[in-house]
Amino acid sequence: MSDRKSRPRSPGTPNPRREQVPDSPIADQLRRVPKVLLHDHLDGGLRPETVVELAEQQGYGALPTSDVAGVTEWFAAAAGAGSLEEYLERFVHTVGVMQTADAISRVAAECAEDLAADGVVYAEVRHAPELSTQQGLSLDEVVEAMLDGFRRGAARAREAGNRIRIGVLLCAMRQEARAREIAELVVRYRDAGVVGFDIAGPEAGFPPTRSLEAFEYLRRENCHFTIHAGEGFGLPSIWEAIQWCGAARLGHGVRIVDDIDLAEDGTARLGRLASFVRDRRIPLEMCPRSNVHTGTVASVAEHPIALLRRLGFRVTVNTDNRLMSQTSMTREFTELVENFHYSLDDLQWFTVNAMKSAFIPFDQRLALINEVIKPGYAALRSEALFGPVADHEPALA
Repeated sequence: MSDRKSRPRSPGTPNPRREQVPDSPIADQLRRVPKVLLHDHLDGGLRPETVVELAEQQGYGALPTSDVAGVTEWFAAAAGAGSLEEYLERFVHTVGVMQTADAISRVAAECAEDLAADGVVYAEVRHAPELSTQQGLSLDEVVEAMLDGFRRGAARAREAGNRIRIGVLLCAMRQEARAREIAELVVRYRDAGVVGFDIAGPEAGFPPTRSLEAFEYLRRENCHFTIHAGEGFGLPSIWEAIQWCGAARLGHGVRIVDDIDLAEDGTARLGRLASFVRDRRIPLEMCPRSNVHTGTVASVAEHPIALLRRLGFRVTVNTDNRLMSQTSMTREFTELVENFHYSLDDLQWFTVNAMKSAFIPFDQRLALINEVIKPGYAALRSEALFGPVADHEPALA
């Protein structure tokens, strides 16, 4: 694979990734806390300048402009779409420039560097390899390019003083018919860096049970999988993902609140499905900014993440699509602090939840919690610039 790094920026050129969080003492501090990311799409997190350069190299002419700032604004406009279907339309163009092994490897390497620079110490990044076969790459070649890129990016991040470990999730597109084929790919590469499986794409009309054969195969092979459910569709999608397909985690899962009744005094009554999700400790891969942009919720302030955290669900915080939603883990944390007055204790709770829910061996998860995450938060707690130290006992993770 080519090890060509992205073109150096001219002096004074803004770094789009750095500007995703407004400068503030709180944001600067939050960049330094250890973070764990379970839900991030590789094709939703390209650097704008990389999109432009790869389009130029590959003769991809469908971008609205070749100006980096213009492309940045154009992708950001997807954030105002207000529907999942419109939000997903921009992916045609990121996928369009991810059709060669070198391009895929470069995108993966830059992803690792960007996440590590944002304080992410463990990430599971997902991609649907079938989307990158339009110019003749095989599924195996796509996966190998991703793994190569993540290895190189993690090595470069380490040289810069930022350590990160990345596991790969392979997605099957739920509107296609290749789920079993992608599931077999997961099994084939599970000792090389692939940690699990997912189905992605529009929920409406494409229920999880459409891929039931793939999930049954993965269970027989003792493989991990998460399922996008409860983002663009409601409780039936969540129920199928869990009870028919056996999902270990839920991608988004935000619509589980449809099974929770709130009284005027704030007390909550959980329905059978919500109780099952909470009591079984099924992790919710929540993506606040993305959920606003797809019209799932009206604003971060109205996102049910705070309610679900209060009720003791195993909630995690994620980015989903860093380019389309102009976000990062630091920005997600910053907005939670601003809207819900969370303390470092609360953010550590989210982070430990995510690490407990990762698809890597138990002893490795425990080591990251005890040797990286908890010490990292402890070192920053004495200089916390926001929120009181949590005056409540954190809910069971």
